[in-house]
Amino acid sequence: MRAQGLERGTEWLATGGVRPTKQRVTLAALLVGDGRDRHVTAESLYAAALAGGERVSLATVYNTLRAFCDAGLVQEITVDGSKSYFDTRIDDHPHFYWEEDNTLTDAPAEELEISRLPAIPEGTEISKVDVVIRLRKA
Repeated sequence: MRAQGLERGTEWLATGGVRPTKQRVTLAALLVGDGRDRHVTAESLYAAALAGGERVSLATVYNTLRAFCDAGLVQEITVDGSKSYFDTRIDDHPHFYWEEDNTLTDAPAEELEISRLPAIPEGTEISKVDVVIRLRKA
């Protein structure tokens, strides 16, 4: 793994107040090391770590991604109630879900317009609205 990627990963962890263990830095470098936004599953991040010669368990990847979510470094996007993707871009924005290859990408936020939401139950507040647009070949 390149030193620049590891350094960027360490700095990213610091912004969320996450203790930089070796495995966390390694996974952070895979997520943000090149400065691009990523949408990963725990399984795809695990595979990338193994391909890079890193020794890490899938359970560690899941736990680390959960810690990154808790620290506000990534957001979890759930598709079909069972498949979770982790997005390094944490601002509010919509997504395209590509059914043929089970991937998630950013959709253009400037083209999304939500004019009204339904009334919510008394004593609650909206914490977030996820917009996932499912796509398949016509």
